[in-house]
Amino acid sequence: MSEEQKKTVEEAIETVLGDEAVEAELVEEVVADKGDDQAALIEELTKKLAAAEEEIKEQKDLVIRAQAFSQNEIRKAGIDAENRRKSVLKTFANALTPVVDHLELAILHADKENETLKPMVDGVQMTLTELLKAISSIGIQQIDPMGEALNPEKHQAMSMQFVEGVEPNQVVAVMQKGYELSGGQVIRPAMVVVSKAAE
Repeated sequence: MSEEQKKTVEEAIETVLGDEAVEAELVEEVVADKGDDQAALIEELTKKLAAAEEEIKEQKDLVIRAQAFSQNEIRKAGIDAENRRKSVLKTFANALTPVVDHLELAILHADKENETLKPMVDGVQMTLTELLKAISSIGIQQIDPMGEALNPEKHQAMSMQFVEGVEPNQVVAVMQKGYELSGGQVIRPAMVVVSKAAE
């Protein structure tokens, strides 16, 4: 091989190697640029993800608050409805209890030995029984504490008297029966006479 040919081959090798070196440098730059772009992209996506997670958290919080609010409103509506029902029942009971009292007094003071009055007394007794069934069916209960211990929540002691063989604070007479709603709310306490200890 002549000197000239050697020189041409060396130049070609240098050219090829030089081109490869340049290409390698370009590849490294592109990879570096892509790496920078990817890092920036990852950072941007991370920020967007964090923002989306924060928004989801806020939305969940709003949903929980809305559920709590609606449950409170439902509970309040239920309480209001129950209070209205009790108020109506109390008004109704206050209107009917004097009628029951008068029917009971009529039976108590009727001459039961008089055969002429017997059908009328039976009719009044039947009316009283049906009226008590009707008010009981809507949740109004009669308080008749004869023989029970005094309960200040349901009984109103009108007087006290000594009764032989009866412990103190026992109801020995009922002057007027009381009434309560089925839930235990007293509409009218029973007026009673209570036993006391011997002096």
